[in-house]
Amino acid sequence: MTSLKFRSPSQHSIRISPLQRCHARPRTIISFSMKDSRENDVSHFSLTSQSNPPLNPLVVVGSANADIYAEITRLPKEGETISAKSGQTLAGGKGANQAACGGKLSYPTYFVGQIGDDAHGKLISEALQDRGVRLDHLKVLSNAPTGHAVVMLQADGQNSIIIVGGANMNCWPQSLSEKDLEMVHKAGVLLLQREIPDSVNIHVAKAAKSAGVPVIMDAGGMEGDIPKELLMFVDILSPNETELSRLTGLPTANFEQISAAAKKCHEMGVKQVLVKLGDKGSALFLEGEKPILQPIISAPKVIDTTGAGDTFTAAFAVALVEGKSKKECLKFAAAAASLCVQVKGAIPSMPDRKAVLGLLQAA
Repeated sequence: MTSLKFRSPSQHSIRISPLQRCHARPRTIISFSMKDSRENDVSHFSLTSQSNPPLNPLVVVGSANADIYAEITRLPKEGETISAKSGQTLAGGKGANQAACGGKLSYPTYFVGQIGDDAHGKLISEALQDRGVRLDHLKVLSNAPTGHAVVMLQADGQNSIIIVGGANMNCWPQSLSEKDLEMVHKAGVLLLQREIPDSVNIHVAKAAKSAGVPVIMDAGGMEGDIPKELLMFVDILSPNETELSRLTGLPTANFEQISAAAKKCHEMGVKQVLVKLGDKGSALFLEGEKPILQPIISAPKVIDTTGAGDTFTAAFAVALVEGKSKKECLKFAAAAASLCVQVKGAIPSMPDRKAVLGLLQAA
């Protein structure tokens, strides 16, 4: 097993302000403004920290897939073979998607994951590097292929996906290296998903919790219950409606039912539940408080919803580590997701910070 090491991405011009969470050493954050002011152009960033301490990174531990697209007019029926209008292979996977989003949003982002020593692995590593993601903790396996997904994309932008785990689900060490764990300890936020073994997620979530690092768990990925041992280390659980129903065993057909399901998650030990509601927006349920609702920021045309949920979760995480209010985090994430669905592909569709801030000004 080897580890990829690439050149560091170029430094961005950013404005930074103190991170609110206390740590032993100085921490800084990138900030954004949603004010529409000609005197404060939010698309302009400048480095203003006097001490220039390093930013606490977004650390994503998760999956990396080659997404094999087939554009179809409808899903095939049982036993039926249909022809696709076109097809191509793009980099994806929930972990890689979220890392790419963090990189595109100009926030220091590290990806901890596994790929095979093959063409698909090269496709993913190049896509992540091109988007500014640090790959010092990406392992290349000689004994397992890169994971891949078959994405059946319909004309309205909706998709159905079949995942083959490959390196994402195999050959993980019993314990991550000291180098990997040190990066987790230094994180501003840890992002997890369910396309790698639960045992790995438990290991890194526990390490993050011990260092006071917030843990956001995207519920997307494998079916089945999330282990209680994992939930006890999760600060924010982020499912969509379907995942929320599956995790709680409750219906989620309307907002009242979604609220009841979120309450059950609270009873399971998760204090904050960030529910992605598709074209109905999103809602953050904080235990003992009134839900915070965020409508969608409409896209002129929906091309492909693949990666939209990952974009939303990662953008929320970036805004959170930058010290924004929960309401601001939701709006920033909604803008990023709106831009994402207007481009085909998962990683190729991740918006940059300037585009997100521009949309927020116009919204």
